[in-house]
Amino acid sequence: MAFRLTNEVLIFCHEIDPATSGLRLALPKTLNNMKNLVMLSCLFLGGGLIASDVHTVSRNKTSKHFRWNASGPVGTISIIIDKSDYELNVYDDKGWYATYPVVFGNNSLADKKMQGDKNTPEGSFSITAKRVHEKWCRFLSIDYPNEESRRKFNERKQRGEIPANASIGGGIGIHGTWPNDDIMIDRYKNWTLGCISMKNDDVKDLYGFTNAGTKVTIRY
Repeated sequence: MAFRLTNEVLIFCHEIDPATSGLRLALPKTLNNMKNLVMLSCLFLGGGLIASDVHTVSRNKTSKHFRWNASGPVGTISIIIDKSDYELNVYDDKGWYATYPVVFGNNSLADKKMQGDKNTPEGSFSITAKRVHEKWCRFLSIDYPNEESRRKFNERKQRGEIPANASIGGGIGIHGTWPNDDIMIDRYKNWTLGCISMKNDDVKDLYGFTNAGTKVTIRY
């Protein structure tokens, strides 16, 4: 039986009913009850909770959605990526247009400091190019590192936050997943080396209505 932990701390699990010598579904009323019943159920069923499953269902799932009655974005497009919400939002001349679920590099969701840290950079960027990608469906490159990125990088070096011989890195963009691997997005698995990853159908959408010069804001 799958266990789902939610923000409301609700969990259904099996409990032995002494009156019927069978199993029935029960809803724990307290956190202690929940803990005890989970442990009992795992022993009884010969199974256990998989840590990655608990992690992946611990936040409310974001589904792709669009402005009501929208046939496509109108006018100038801009993109805002909220790392803490795992969302990519598209805006046009009429305001909000669409929201897509996304994932990133490290689970820390920290700002990128240097090459190899797997963090997704924060700041104001622009799309510089886009292409069909042989592994990840579509790739929209952004202009990291830009002037803002280099300023933060140099300041961190001066403060001793990163090694003196560190490199700033590059090659950051928005792309899809491996074929048939959209589940990485559904489960909020941060798997990239610092890029932003979308479902393949979603990145095709984005690819279709964005061009070089589109503004991209990445924030926590």
